Amino acid sequence: MSLSPADGAAYWLRWQVLVCGALIALPTVAAAALLPRLRSSAPPLRAADLWVPCWARLHPGWLLAYRAVALAAAVALLARLVVARGITVFYFYTQWTFLLVTIYFATSAGATMLTDVTYWGLLVPFFYRDKFGLALFTDGMHSLNAVFLLIDTLLNNMPFPWYRMSFFVFWSCAYVTFQWVLHACGGVSWWPYPFLDLSSSGAPLWYLGMAIAHVPCFFLYWLIVKAKHTYFQRMFPHAYVRAT
Repeated sequence: MSLSPADGAAYWLRWQVLVCGALIALPTVAAAALLPRLRSSAPPLRAADLWVPCWARLHPGWLLAYRAVALAAAVALLARLVVARGITVFYFYTQWTFLLVTIYFATSAGATMLTDVTYWGLLVPFFYRDKFGLALFTDGMHSLNAVFLLIDTLLNNMPFPWYRMSFFVFWSCAYVTFQWVLHACGGVSWWPYPFLDLSSSGAPLWYLGMAIAHVPCFFLYWLIVKAKHTYFQRMFPHAYVRAT
């Protein structure tokens, strides 16, 4: 939906805005309240966890080299998209997530899962395929971010405690807040994702559904890390080194 200037005040006085605002504020407050408690109960992150691989015979330089290649590829793809389409590409959560992947890691796991699941499971089948088609760079970003993350997961020795979901919530809520401020100030007249549009009476259900989706997306990545620790330790007892 596009907003005309005449729609401004009336648009933001809808009851859906209040409900959706609560769906943004409440998870943010809850995450902020739980973060210190959960973080204090988790084992502290050691400096070595950031750069030592989980494979005993793999030199840390190889992990560094992989991250350098992944960073270069991510920056090149993002730069190519910005050159082709302008700075407006950052209206999309996809580019926020991809930028986060290039900066790296604490929240990008859940955000990457949410971005890819939403794109391939919701936007492509129901919104974008017939209207826009699939662009090479767009598809590449929704595939490569997950590939980069999973390969790094197979190589690194970083623990993945549950408190990091708070950062995932902060990131997503910051993105939605950015969109609301941008629209309220008249900076843009269209929503990058149809389910962000507040004009529909079903908007609160969309916002609630996307809020709930954060849990299985984060849990999916947590399961991947858990499976890595469990099965690699059994399959490669002498080669695999688990973080303590």
